[in-house]
Amino acid sequence: MDLNEINWDFNQAGTWPFPIKLTVILLVCVLVAGAWVYYDTLDQSAKLEQVQNNEVKLKQTFEAKQRKAANLEAYKQQLKDMQEQFGAMLQQLPSKTEIAELLVDVSQTGLASGLEFELFQPLGESRRDFYAEKPIRIRVSGTYHEFGAFVSGLAALPRIVTLHNVTLTPRANSEQMTMSATAKTYRYLDEGGQ
Repeated sequence: MDLNEINWDFNQAGTWPFPIKLTVILLVCVLVAGAWVYYDTLDQSAKLEQVQNNEVKLKQTFEAKQRKAANLEAYKQQLKDMQEQFGAMLQQLPSKTEIAELLVDVSQTGLASGLEFELFQPLGESRRDFYAEKPIRIRVSGTYHEFGAFVSGLAALPRIVTLHNVTLTPRANSEQMTMSATAKTYRYLDEGGQ
């Protein structure tokens, strides 16, 4: 078979020898399959990979939410406990009428510990989110152990009192020391901000 004798006109393809027809048909099938893979399958393969990656993320999100859902009752109980503790702490905040009594309790705790007050100065109240601070500047004299008893007595009060900016200064030729501090007590602001 001489390839020069073949009429290569596609309109005359039916007269081509069988091996040439077979070769052309195989070549066209390979081109069609290649085009189909290139234009359709590769795009779908990329989408499939993207969807599979998204599936992994969604599974992780689902597992995290499932763990939370499995512990929902424990979270509800924990929230209930926290609300009860918060309520108990609010009970420790004095009302406006109890502040005067609390100031007396602080001074009596100092006197009962054996301390001598040099300064007891209640300052103006400052408001915060849901509570108000009432600072009291104090300066007392006594021994180290008396200071310890005073701090322990403050901690034992039924209301919250904290000490801030504490400085201890020894007195010359004496076992006595001077403690300067700011004692803060807090009160709950009711719905009206009072």
